[in-house]
Amino acid sequence: MHLLMASIFSPLPDDARMLCVGAGTGAEIHFLAERFPAWTFVAVEPSSRMVDVARTRAARHGFADRCTFHTGYLESLPAGEPFDGAASLLVSQFLLDPRERTDFFRAIADRLKPGGLLATSDLASDTEAPHYTGLLEVWLRTMTATDLSPERVQQMRAAYNRDVAILPVPTVEALISSAGFDRPVQFYQAGLIHAWYCRRLQTGA
Repeated sequence: MHLLMASIFSPLPDDARMLCVGAGTGAEIHFLAERFPAWTFVAVEPSSRMVDVARTRAARHGFADRCTFHTGYLESLPAGEPFDGAASLLVSQFLLDPRERTDFFRAIADRLKPGGLLATSDLASDTEAPHYTGLLEVWLRTMTATDLSPERVQQMRAAYNRDVAILPVPTVEALISSAGFDRPVQFYQAGLIHAWYCRRLQTGA
């Protein structure tokens, strides 16, 4: 996914400013920082422990001076110059209310320049489709890399039903496009993970 994402972002300026929402341990920033040595990054992440890991990673690999780390959410990020691009990987799926999820993408759009690029990924599937139960079990086994007992599979399936908004691909795409972006283009899929890129509309939402 990172390799393809770098290709998507490659037309951005040599000195592009990147926003990474839900940056976690900074894996995507690390990949992009090595590919684009003049880019700067703002990492938004609510977990202070993950921010510490991301900051340590950046220092170890020599790009800490190009990073700003914000421990919190996007709405608490101080206002600044708009960004050329943004990434948000496996984040919006945890917003169970569709309106909150749309607002999340709209908040990213508001931080981007008109025409700015977004790359985003989430778990997505039609959970009512006949194939979903089997696909989910394969996915859960992949995540644990071992055989699971039927009881453990059921526990994890229940957690996905309770804590993750796994929506059909067209529904996720509609949420994104309704938040001020053009129609998302899917560029990656692995199991339940789907990734898209899109541009902020010139005139906003």
